Amino acid sequence: MKFQMLAIGARFEFEAKEYVKTGPLTASSDGVQRMIPRFAVLKPLDAPVELARKTPRKLDEAAVLAAFETFFAESTRVLQTLPSEPDQARTRLAELAAARERFLDQIALPALPNENY
Repeated sequence: MKFQMLAIGARFEFEAKEYVKTGPLTASSDGVQRMIPRFAVLKPLDAPVELARKTPRKLDEAAVLAAFETFFAESTRVLQTLPSEPDQARTRLAELAAARERFLDQIALPALPNENY
């Protein structure tokens, strides 16, 4: 078992010594604190407890789209203020708009109207 999977206060054996987990990276044995390496394989000594399962992170679709649209608007504004030829700016804006469409396609959402391009 890996150290990160143990709850604070759990007892385990490591390198033939008994320890108690005292923090996210530390354990105590005979009153002496020690850091336990991430790669350490430990033998739990307490009765097995159901481990806290990590739930997949769920993102709010509206929040993701709003954040992306903010990013797109800011990128568009930056590209419009670059000191370049007008044709180059239009080409860059078209490339940015195409990248936006590809992004929306990749997350399987319909393209939303945007007045910025």
